[in-house]
Amino acid sequence: MKITDLKCAVIGQNPVVRITTDEGIDGLGAAETPKHYLKPMVLFYRDMILGEDPTDVERVMLRIRRMGSFKPWGAAVSAIEVALWDIAGKAAGVPIYKLLGGKIRDKVRVYNGNIRFPFDGYQPEDFAANMQKMKDLPESFSIIKQGIAFHGSPMVKNMPGYYYGEYVPKDRYPNRGVMTEKGFKLTVDCVIAMKEVLGDEIGLALDCGPGMTITDTLRLAQALEPMNLMWMEDAITGDYTPYVHPDYFLQVTPYTSTPIHTGEQIYLRHNFKDLIERNAVNVVGPDPLDVGGIAELKWIAELADLHGIQMAPHGTADGLIGLAALVQVSATLPDNYIAFELPTGNPAWWYDIIVGLPDPIVKDSHIQVWDTPGLGISFDVEATKQYLREEDADFFEG
Repeated sequence: MKITDLKCAVIGQNPVVRITTDEGIDGLGAAETPKHYLKPMVLFYRDMILGEDPTDVERVMLRIRRMGSFKPWGAAVSAIEVALWDIAGKAAGVPIYKLLGGKIRDKVRVYNGNIRFPFDGYQPEDFAANMQKMKDLPESFSIIKQGIAFHGSPMVKNMPGYYYGEYVPKDRYPNRGVMTEKGFKLTVDCVIAMKEVLGDEIGLALDCGPGMTITDTLRLAQALEPMNLMWMEDAITGDYTPYVHPDYFLQVTPYTSTPIHTGEQIYLRHNFKDLIERNAVNVVGPDPLDVGGIAELKWIAELADLHGIQMAPHGTADGLIGLAALVQVSATLPDNYIAFELPTGNPAWWYDIIVGLPDPIVKDSHIQVWDTPGLGISFDVEATKQYLREEDADFFEG
């Protein structure tokens, strides 16, 4: 079998990869919704993989892996890797998890960091009300993640005097600084209010940054120890940070019982090596669509397990193709697996164009692992064509 083409179409906002072969089997991959600009980067790799056997996934990846980088640029490599596994599974007539050593669980736990609601205000009672809405979701999530401080929350933007710095209202701008006493106390009170809503039956995780100082991260982690949090994520470095800095985390992790988490921005196993081998964090959260793909995530999970570190893969904007990839790999991960962050279809019409997902997808915070070959999903081609941009009209040809 040989690769005959690599195509990329931006469907909705997701860059979607389709690899075609001379045997009529194709494979799908995707990148996150915020990365609609990645199409040229995906196509950059086209000539490097044409003519290769897509079922020799590692051989193909050796041609392109070194040409990627930290989030967002590793996404193009990752999308191609997922599409290769899709082809390999289809060619063998088995789901991808069979090619990764087989599943050790029949259903995978997911957590909510993605289905969120607007805030009515910025006080503890508003965070409590917002958390109640997420608790009431029909998926019955057993773990819910909420943004605080410098990430995914209204705190820095809308709470005057929250920190010693001037907020810059630019997308992805690295706002960071030292919390004021007022900001620190308000953060603690908001977390306590959310945890009171969840009780001891639903775990609370916090998405914190990046942007917090080492000192504030440690103070907050220690102050919140009675809340028995699932983790504090990306407080110091993280999302769209092109470095790791385990020394930063080693000034926090050994000194608190609150689990410390990072990893969504990191590309390749090599850049997790120091974090894991030095036990700089308690939980790692690589994203299969940023880290280099499905097999890369499994390798990291295995290494983390050897060092007593937990695994909670990122996935908030991975879309339904990313969801399928996460289900396949999570079924194979060792017992350090906690849950992956549930992606959703955005826009909602994605649910009308993807075939093969269970209905409902999530039941009691779990997804049943399906057994159809490859990723186990496909496009309803005719339904999808109406959403293709003019320049992508030939996406399903060949």
